Amino acid sequence: MKHNHARILTLASVLASVSAPSLAMAQDAAAADKEQTEAIVVSGLRASLRDAIVAKRASTVVTEVISSKDIGVMPDVTIADELNRLPGVTASRDRGNASQASVRGLGPRLVLGLVNGREVASSEPDRNVRWEIYPSEAVSGVTVYKSQGADLIAGGVAATIDIRTLRPLDYFGPKLTARAGVQANDAGFKIPGYNGVGTRGSAQFVTHLTDTLGVALGGTYQQQQNGYGSFQGWGYNTGSDSPTLDGKHVNAPWGAQTEVKALKETRWSTTGALQWRPDDHWELGVDLLYSNVKIAEKQYQQWYGGWGDWDGTIPDSTYQTGQFTLAGDSIVGAKIDNWKTTVTNVLAKYTEDKNLLATGFNARFRGDDVTAKLDASYSKAIRNNLWQALEWNVYPQSVTFNTAAGVAPSITTPVDLTGGAQSFAGQGLTGPQRLVDTLGAVQFDFNYQIHGGLISALNAGWRYSNRVKSFNSMTGGSVSVVGTPSFSSFSVNGSGFTAPNLLYADYNAIAALDLTGSTQDKGQYWHVSEDDFEGYVMAELAGEVGGISFTGNIGVRAVDVSTKSSAFQAVTSWNGTANVTTYNPISTPSHYTRVLPSLNLNFDLSPELKLRAGVARVMSRPPLDELRASSNLSYYPPSFLQGSSGNPKLKPFMATQGDLSLEYYFHKDAVVALAGFYKNVDSSVGYTSFTESYPVNGVLTPFAITGPANGKGGYIVGTELSLSMPFFFVPALSNFGIYTNVALSDSNLKEMTPTANPFAAVGLTKFTGQFDLWYSAHGIDARVGVKRHSPQTVIFGWDATKLTRLEAETTVGASVSYAITKAISLRVQANNLTNQAARFYYANDVNQLARYEKYGRSYLADVTVKF
Repeated sequence: MKHNHARILTLASVLASVSAPSLAMAQDAAAADKEQTEAIVVSGLRASLRDAIVAKRASTVVTEVISSKDIGVMPDVTIADELNRLPGVTASRDRGNASQASVRGLGPRLVLGLVNGREVASSEPDRNVRWEIYPSEAVSGVTVYKSQGADLIAGGVAATIDIRTLRPLDYFGPKLTARAGVQANDAGFKIPGYNGVGTRGSAQFVTHLTDTLGVALGGTYQQQQNGYGSFQGWGYNTGSDSPTLDGKHVNAPWGAQTEVKALKETRWSTTGALQWRPDDHWELGVDLLYSNVKIAEKQYQQWYGGWGDWDGTIPDSTYQTGQFTLAGDSIVGAKIDNWKTTVTNVLAKYTEDKNLLATGFNARFRGDDVTAKLDASYSKAIRNNLWQALEWNVYPQSVTFNTAAGVAPSITTPVDLTGGAQSFAGQGLTGPQRLVDTLGAVQFDFNYQIHGGLISALNAGWRYSNRVKSFNSMTGGSVSVVGTPSFSSFSVNGSGFTAPNLLYADYNAIAALDLTGSTQDKGQYWHVSEDDFEGYVMAELAGEVGGISFTGNIGVRAVDVSTKSSAFQAVTSWNGTANVTTYNPISTPSHYTRVLPSLNLNFDLSPELKLRAGVARVMSRPPLDELRASSNLSYYPPSFLQGSSGNPKLKPFMATQGDLSLEYYFHKDAVVALAGFYKNVDSSVGYTSFTESYPVNGVLTPFAITGPANGKGGYIVGTELSLSMPFFFVPALSNFGIYTNVALSDSNLKEMTPTANPFAAVGLTKFTGQFDLWYSAHGIDARVGVKRHSPQTVIFGWDATKLTRLEAETTVGASVSYAITKAISLRVQANNLTNQAARFYYANDVNQLARYEKYGRSYLADVTVKF
């Protein structure tokens, strides 16, 4: 029988992470599958779905698996696009691409990301992973662990996502695979000097130098151009700061911003692996992944200020009598005149350069009954970013706006805001900023097989990691105008909202950046180091009860974490003539220990029916940036003693969780699974207000602080139903199939922001659903897919205090590929076919608009050649 190369690649990558009994079961299942299909060669999409089913069936815990061939079919921009299709997983979009993943109703802060089973550094300020930094072409498999075993690294209260790169000795496919193509985004409006066409290419070379030595080398390149419009609300007067109408406080918007971003995102990566298997006992390997992402955005903005009304009444001189609209307690539309609003035309440029290096060495010895593994790894992530701008003011006679729910937002003015007399308002500058994260780890695992009895194997392991993350920001630079700028304008028609024309000029030609006078912004600096010691013991179980065979494991993992945070305490006070800020260095240590028991049992109710049950104590370490020791205090005694700070004494998120999963493998290519879970979160981390004392002028002084703290938690409960199958029962449709899932969750978890109507926990999505219809035969792989999620709370950007609510979204994508020959294939993809808008709102009030963006449809066409 001819080898199915994609299936061998996928199975080797995903099964390398499961226990020895599970591996044996998978090999038996694969052997049985081979016997049943001796005369049939299954390839392409159908083969990848089968591989995912085999790996899911073999696992000892509740998992979801993505195979390499599956990733290569649709959609193929980022790994997050593929994660988004899995049951209970929702990926938020950033700049049009799927980015961070929430799992089972819990946000990205509670998802642990691994590469080849190792924790890796991140260019995010906390621990989050932006999955778009991992090119899908460099990945051979992904496993999402939804339940916990003692042998898994602690850190994923929501889930643990493990990306696997290729192991050359386990691969028997073409030596060289090359792909090249174009990408396009239809923004729907014309940005001067910009188009939405980008390029994409990759190459992967794998060879066996000898029967015992294999090597793999690969590289990818992608330049994506996505120009899109953004309408942003600046927040609202609320509570005692809000104006009154008929004796009742109403929420008045502070202002708004319209913007078009001409984005160019360039990503390239390289991967390498060396694998040596000198005999049946020893195996050695080295692997490396490097990825670099550069973002260059030209931003064209208009800022609308002066809409707010502090302690006033409506109508007043800000809002025309009868010319405003109230929805609930919020003003969603008004006409503002009498020169009460200032419009600022802004030309800006944002750059971001982030890279990740992840490498490791592993050695394994396998005797008759003993297996020992050693793994050493190092990863480093760096991010540099800078925002700069030039600003011009114009004063229209009136501005009319509408930000009501259910309609596209709009702003209109009676005159063109880009022509006529404008006054130069100055410059804006943020940064440059630099974040560096390094993580080194060593891990040892031991397995001893026992023949006969309830305990089939004993496992033990030990892990140590040291992680250091720091953040620096500079201040004091400047941007100036060069020469006499040449201005024009362009329309935002097609951006999804209505707004006046935007000012246009070639920013690089009219702006001069000077950073020579910049100095460290001590108020933003922080440095956190973390030493993590973990050890576990685990017994693998195998037996029979009441005529039903079962496997599983029982174990405990102990975690001991020591942290040290260094930063500055900034105190701003009045010296009699001016505000003066003093900075005092501060360093704070912390320590905690947690014990995490777990039990997993898998019952074979019949040859096709499997029941999984698991219970575990789980944890996620606090976000690294929230552990910062920095504080920024305003000292104006006796009435004004306020500030913000980090919290180096934060303790981890903790939860006790239970899992049940009933899986029916009713065909070699089909499974239906019903899973339920319950998580009792007894310790969380969020932002709130509290009183904290700090030394000022030698006196311990209480301040009203806004900052991160541990909260009481709550529960989350959910169920997931998934089905993957071809229509094997209808001969005429046997090459068609579906992949579909629905996940429901409910929770009383709330974010700690002190408001009367607090947000639901970040990531909590009451409904997610995916439906794919596919065809795979005769060299054709085709799929159309629909993804739907209900509203959820999100952190937009890097500031965890800025919580917003994302409205429900439905996205549609399709792809088709055709193998012209065994060596050459063509592929076409289209994503976000309905041009779904992303709409965010403040304060759990759908009428308080935070952001409205339409990213446009995206297309990909490429050719793949295999040698």
